[in-house]
Amino acid sequence: MPSSISVVVPVLHEAPVIRGLIRHLTSLPFNGRLEILVVDGDPSGDTLAVIPAPQIQKISSPRGRGIQMNAGARAASGEILLFLHADTFLPEEGLQGIQRAMSASDAVGGAFDLSIDSPRPCFRWIERAASLRSRITRVPYGDQAIFIRRECFWEIGGYRPFPIMEDVDLMQRIRRRGLDIAMLRARVRTSARRWEKTGVCRNTLRNWMLVVLFLFGSPPQRLQRFYR
Repeated sequence: MPSSISVVVPVLHEAPVIRGLIRHLTSLPFNGRLEILVVDGDPSGDTLAVIPAPQIQKISSPRGRGIQMNAGARAASGEILLFLHADTFLPEEGLQGIQRAMSASDAVGGAFDLSIDSPRPCFRWIERAASLRSRITRVPYGDQAIFIRRECFWEIGGYRPFPIMEDVDLMQRIRRRGLDIAMLRARVRTSARRWEKTGVCRNTLRNWMLVVLFLFGSPPQRLQRFYR
C-alpha cells in the first residue's frame, strides 16, 4: 500500500486562499506520510509569503501551471503525486481514497468526481456532465485533483510546458500507453469563481471548444488567447 502522498499546489496570486487549503489538507485523516509543496509562479512570491507553516515546502518557479507542477514533482518524495488547484478541496476521505485506489488496482493514477462550490442549480448539470465525461473518456481535468504514481509520472515525461491543456495532454499520454486510470466517486469541491467571472454558459462553452480544438491538433499556445 502506498504510504506517502506529495500534494503539489501550483499558485499565482493565491494569498487569500492558500492558508485555508493548507489547514484543510492537514486536517484530513491519513495514515501515511503527507507532504505539501506550494509552487509559486510569481517572482515576488506573494503567495509563499503568507504561508507560516514551516513544514510546507515553498518553491519558486517560472510561471506556467505545467512548469510549476513539474518543479513541485521534482522536489517531492512521495510515492503518489497529487496535483491540486489552490481553490479545490478534497473530500473528507480523499487522501485515504487515493491510498486505497492505488493499492486495490493496477491504476497508475486517477482523479475524483467534480462538485462546484455554489448553490446555483446550473452547476449541478455542469458537475454531472464533467463527471460523466471523465468516466467515459478516462481524461479528467486538473480541477478534479489528478493523482499519479511518481515513478509513472516521470516515465511518461511529466507535464509538458503548455500554457493550457497540460492536464488533458498528460491523461492522453497515459491512455495511449494502455495504462489504467481510477475515477473515484467521491467529489472534490472547487470554487465557482472562474464561472462567475466570465459567466456560466460562456465559460462552459469556451472550455468545451478549447478541448475539442486541442484534441483536433490546435497548439495550446494558440488556444491560450481564448482562455484569458
